Amino acid sequence: MEQRSTSKGKGMKRPRQSMPKQPPEVRIRNFNEVALGYTEEQAVLEAERCIACPKPKCVEGCPVNIDIPAFIQLIRERKFIEAAKKIKEDDALPAITGRVCPQEEQCEAVCVVGIKHEPVAIGRLERFVADYEAEHTEIEAPEILVKKGKRVAVVGSGPAGLTVAADCARLGYEVTVFEALHKPGGVLVYGIPEFRLPKRIVNREVNYLKKMGVTFKMDVCVGATLTLQQLFEEGYDAVFLGLGAGLPRFMGIEGENLLGIYSANEFLTRINLMRAYQFPEYDTPIKVGEKAVVIGGGNVAMDAVRSALRLGVKEAHIVYRRSRQEMPAREEEIENAEEEGVIFDFLVNPVRFLGDENGWVRGIELVRMELGEPDASGRRRPVPVPGSEFIYEADTVVVAIGQTVNPLLLNTTPEIRRNKWGYIDADPETGRTSMPGVFAGGDIVTGEATVIAAMGAGRKAARAIDEYLSNGKWT
Repeated sequence: MEQRSTSKGKGMKRPRQSMPKQPPEVRIRNFNEVALGYTEEQAVLEAERCIACPKPKCVEGCPVNIDIPAFIQLIRERKFIEAAKKIKEDDALPAITGRVCPQEEQCEAVCVVGIKHEPVAIGRLERFVADYEAEHTEIEAPEILVKKGKRVAVVGSGPAGLTVAADCARLGYEVTVFEALHKPGGVLVYGIPEFRLPKRIVNREVNYLKKMGVTFKMDVCVGATLTLQQLFEEGYDAVFLGLGAGLPRFMGIEGENLLGIYSANEFLTRINLMRAYQFPEYDTPIKVGEKAVVIGGGNVAMDAVRSALRLGVKEAHIVYRRSRQEMPAREEEIENAEEEGVIFDFLVNPVRFLGDENGWVRGIELVRMELGEPDASGRRRPVPVPGSEFIYEADTVVVAIGQTVNPLLLNTTPEIRRNKWGYIDADPETGRTSMPGVFAGGDIVTGEATVIAAMGAGRKAARAIDEYLSNGKWT
């Protein structure tokens, strides 16, 4: 039985270690990472707050079931590289999940220390050991002991696809990842800003998979330039679809086609993949004007509004139809936005957009809202207040109210059954679809969710792919 530290939990009553950050007045002028990470001493002090529960609820709260007490124990012993390797037994992307996973809703939400004190900062510790390993040693890929002699195609290089690729490669399969864009990483590179998840971190994790033997083929849009049937004809024995939910939602109101109105998807993709965050070194600026308004209350809205600040707007606003209490964004991201000077306008909702004679947006007509009874999401439903409309000036608007499924591949593959919302109908435990040999997971199945939830779906699918390719049964 694995031994735990005899000093377990000796620092339980110690305050949770704060994460050093760039000062707000500095970071709003750059796209460098906001959070700076723990020092070795901070990591050890935080690890000592863990009480090493005999039945750790934190593991149950993790979608990929990382052995959290084990890697924290290794941090206490200052075995930082061993801690990183321990995490990688279950999570191939710890530097990413340590930064963007909502631990406060998952592992940390059920941390026993959190009952009376602040929960152990599991995500920050995960990030620390992943970064430590990269800075202090040549990252080694696990040895592949058995080659299965079969091929797996992964469509999409987001968190679900990368997880399937890593797990299948570890199991001995020849894996090829097909990505429609010119860089691997999916939403990790086009949807999350540099200041929250640097591109070098994603590249580092992708290179780890390459060391495991995973092949990446970029600029291949499966469903357009290549069909699923052609993948099977080329000799792939199974296919995983990790397409994400990349089609933006709009509000369907008057004036939505005015210039200066972006979907969050377009806004963030332009910044990330066209390197607008490195202007003028890369000559791809984005016109943002003086007053930017972002509509929405989730993490994507926070990313967009904070990006607008860094692009030079004088005022950056969040317009949200509910109150702060109902905002789905991570509390940490809301606090960062508040520190940076973002103005939050709650209980208001757009009615129409107003433009000038040249077709550029110049304002928004908003209506005040009040909260009624809870809806299907469990949050109180916003109800318009009659006669409360007013005009709000804006010369840049970003609509960040969610995304839905891009139908391109699915429209060319009628064999794959979809649910009433248009997402792939796949078994939640195996990822099996209605098309033999095809598995799916992540946002293309569940709709918009978290990075770690997509990775959890990828892990289940990888196990199911191994079972299918081992016994040949499709049931």
